[in-house]
This record gives sequence, structure tokens and C-alpha cells, in this order.
Amino acid sequence: MTMSGTQWIKSSYSDPQGGNCVEWAPGRVSGSGVVPVRDSKETGRSLSFSPAAWRVFIEGVKRSV
Repeated sequence: MTMSGTQWIKSSYSDPQGGNCVEWAPGRVSGSGVVPVRDSKETGRSLSFSPAAWRVFIEGVKRSV
């Protein structure tokens, strides 16, 4: 999947000092059926999750904070 021109959004749970930063691309979800996720320090690579798997991950993060 080509990610050039993709608008990435940094998670509100990311470290404000730039340590642990997760970004996702909501604009890519509807057309492809996947949620692209990347480390903001390693922008050349991303992982893709199904929307259902992404929701489970987000709910787990919310419960752990």
C-alpha cells in the first residue's frame, strides 16, 4: 500500500517528549478496510490492522491507563 501523501495523526496517548509515539492514518481506513499505524520515529514503515483489531487495541490501551 502506497502511503505517500497520507495524513498521519499522533495518538493522544503518545509521549509528549517524543519517546513513544504512535500515529495512525484515519483517511486510509474507509477505502482499504485497514488501519495503517506507524512509529513516528520510523516513518518509512507502517503496520496495517483490520478495523476490528484496531478497536480492540484502542480499548485495551484505554483500560490500561
